[in-house]
Amino acid sequence: MSRSIEFKKEECVLNLSGPAALFSLKRKVRMPYKEIKSVFVDTFDPPFWMLRLPGTAIAPLYIYEGSYLYRNEWYFLSFERRIPLFMVEFAGKSKYKYLVVQLENPKETAAELRRRIQKYEEENGVS
Repeated sequence: MSRSIEFKKEECVLNLSGPAALFSLKRKVRMPYKEIKSVFVDTFDPPFWMLRLPGTAIAPLYIYEGSYLYRNEWYFLSFERRIPLFMVEFAGKSKYKYLVVQLENPKETAAELRRRIQKYEEENGVS
């Protein structure tokens, strides 16, 4: 698959390759653990009036890749089917408010990210 999550000590990184990187005009999205508000898996229907800045959207085929602006909030979308997607909501200084990505094992990835966030918070005294 052209999307993968790499877990590091203080952040995780969404790595994009192939068509996902080409159409989203991005190869990596960094997600510091301290900026993540919630992690979940669900379906996502992009609002019709999202502005693509930059990225690719082929709505009839349900392909969305790149950065989008909707109601003064930034989204990073990378998916090509209407299936349960891996989603992250950010708080703080992150550029994006939401990251919505199609992964091979979204539930397992979400569970691992929650474990990493909890470990990070325990090690750094964050509550």
